[in-house]
Amino acid sequence: MNRRKIIVIGAVLGVAAAGASPALAQTQTTFQNYRCADGSQFIVGFFQYDKRAHLQIDGKAVTLGKRVALSGSRYSGGGVTLTIGKAGTRLKHAKRPVTACGII
Repeated sequence: MNRRKIIVIGAVLGVAAAGASPALAQTQTTFQNYRCADGSQFIVGFFQYDKRAHLQIDGKAVTLGKRVALSGSRYSGGGVTLTIGKAGTRLKHAKRPVTACGII
């Protein structure tokens, strides 16, 4: 490959990368803080192109996969189950009973 072709390819890639940056900056991220009836607290994050829920609970990061639910959304993984529905948000973790949670 000659030098001219390398320069042209580099310029095209540079323009493409610069054009992609605004699109990456527009991704939607949602974070919510919750407090539960049993006293536990957690933060959950949802990212636009990721079907999982990302929790910070008991000082640990836990990624929950999306599961089948009859209504609302249900996520589970790492011994934690998070259910978000019309009736509210419920959390089950660390061998504790299911508890109701609300946004702080």
